[in-house]
Amino acid sequence: QVQLVESGGGLVQPGGSLRLSCVASGINFGFYGMAWYRQAPGKQRESVAAITNSDLTDYTPSVEGRFVISRDNAKNTVYLQMDSLKHEDTAVYYCNYIGPSGSRSALALGSWGQGTQVTVSS
Repeated sequence: QVQLVESGGGLVQPGGSLRLSCVASGINFGFYGMAWYRQAPGKQRESVAAITNSDLTDYTPSVEGRFVISRDNAKNTVYLQMDSLKHEDTAVYYCNYIGPSGSRSALALGSWGQGTQVTVSS
């Protein structure tokens, strides 16, 4: 059974940083691409960043240059380093696995976990 467990969210002031982690189990982690998504209150879930199984990355324009997605196949973990956070980054963040060479627009293949709340507020 595939399990995705996100962590690392919290309350941070504008301009601050957070590092999210997502541990995946039940899949051949190194084979798949991975992606981060977020859902703000009253809005649809959107893809934020993706990383292929060969470490190519893809970002939504609103986070380009501020967020960095990375992965550690030995730990079955994908990370999202978020810097220069803005109020509009406030959302619940989720991870999921995608096709091996998937981009942000790739179909999420697994069920959604509980996510981790990120709140940017002064």
